[in-house]
Amino acid sequence: MKYDFDTPVLRRGTDSYKWDSADRDDVLPMWVADMDFRTAPAIVEALRRRVEHGIFGYTRVPESYYEAVTGWFARRHGWTFDRRWMIYTSGVVPALSAIIKAATRPGDKVLVQTPVYNCFFSSIRNNGCETVTSPLRPVGDTYEMDFGDLECRAADPQVKVMLLCNPHNPVGRVWRRDELQRLGEICLRHGVLVVADEIHCELVYEGHRYTPFASMSEEFLRHSVTCVSPSKGFNIAGLQIANIVCADDRQRARIDRAINDNEVCDVNPFGVIATRAAYNEGGEWLDELVGYLHANYRYMRAFCREQLPDFPIAELEGTYLVWMDCRVLGLASEELERRLVDEAGLWLNAGTMYGAEGEGFMRWNIACPRTRLDEGLQRFAAFVRSTGRRR
Repeated sequence: MKYDFDTPVLRRGTDSYKWDSADRDDVLPMWVADMDFRTAPAIVEALRRRVEHGIFGYTRVPESYYEAVTGWFARRHGWTFDRRWMIYTSGVVPALSAIIKAATRPGDKVLVQTPVYNCFFSSIRNNGCETVTSPLRPVGDTYEMDFGDLECRAADPQVKVMLLCNPHNPVGRVWRRDELQRLGEICLRHGVLVVADEIHCELVYEGHRYTPFASMSEEFLRHSVTCVSPSKGFNIAGLQIANIVCADDRQRARIDRAINDNEVCDVNPFGVIATRAAYNEGGEWLDELVGYLHANYRYMRAFCREQLPDFPIAELEGTYLVWMDCRVLGLASEELERRLVDEAGLWLNAGTMYGAEGEGFMRWNIACPRTRLDEGLQRFAAFVRSTGRRR
C-alpha cells in the first residue's frame, strides 16, 4: 500500500474528544465516530500551506470550492447537481436542525428508522417536534426496512419530514436502489419531505454501491434535501464543514433563512481548503482507506466467529461502525458500556443511544490500526470470560 494505516498515531493528550474524555489513560476508546488515521497527505499539505500564510481572518468560499464538491459527486457517484443548489454550513447536525426548522412547525412529527444516529433525536427535539419511529427489521445478520410499517407511519398527516440515514449508522446498511425507490414512493404519496443524511457515503465496501437518494428521479430530487460532508471519509470532522443540496428554490430559501437564524452560516478557512483538497486530490488515499477498513471488518468477523460466537455482528456494507449483539450477557447496554470501561478499559457505544431497539447491542468504531482493533477485541473477550466466571 502507498499509504500507512498500520502505524499507531498518538492522539491522547491532544484534546481529542475521543481519546481524552476518559478518566484513565489505560482506556481504549472505540466509540466516537472519527478515525485514528492521519488524513490524506494532500489535505495536510494544503492546510500546511495555509498555516504558513499566518493570517486566519474571515473566509470567503470561492467558486473553486463549489467546483470541487460538484465535480467529486459527478465523478465518484454519478450525481450531477447545480452548484446553486448548495448551502455550506458547519456540519451535518447543524444542517439537519436547520432543515427541520425550515420544513416543520413545533408540534409536527419527524419520522426515523431506528436504531439510528443519536443526533437525529436531539435535532428533532430541539425544534419542538415529535419523533416517530419505524424500526428496522433484523433479518439474519443484517437489517431491512419495514415498508408496511413505514407506510403506516408516513400516512400520519402530522409527519412532515423523514430523516434517512444512507449509508446507515449504526447498522451498516448501504441501502439498495430498490429499497430507496420504495421509501421514496411512500414519502411522495404522503407528502413527506425526505432529508437524507449521506455523510458516510464515501465508506462503502466491495459488492455494494451508494446511491444518492436525490439522484434517482426528478421527483425525488425536488422532494428531498441531502446533507453531505467530507468529514467522515477523510477524517476531518474537527474542521467543521458540510453541504446541503436542495433543488427546490423555495425550500432552499427557507433552509438558508434557518441556517442564518441558527447562526451556522459561516465556515472556517481550513474546512474550505480541506474539502477542496479532499475532493480534488484525495481519491487514491480514500480507495486505500476503504480497503483497509473492510479488511479490519473481516478480521473482526473472523475473531468473533472463533472467540466470540455468542456475539454476532451485523454484516457491514458501509461505514466503519460495527453493530454487535451482546444480549447473551443479559446486561442493559448502558451498564455494559460502563462495566467495559471500568473492568476492561474498553469504551464502546451503548446501543440504546440509537433508540430502544438498540437495547442489548453495542457499537464499535473499527477505524484504527489493526493492532489496536485486535487489542480491543482481546479486552472484550477477556471481559466476557471474566463475566462468565462470575455468573
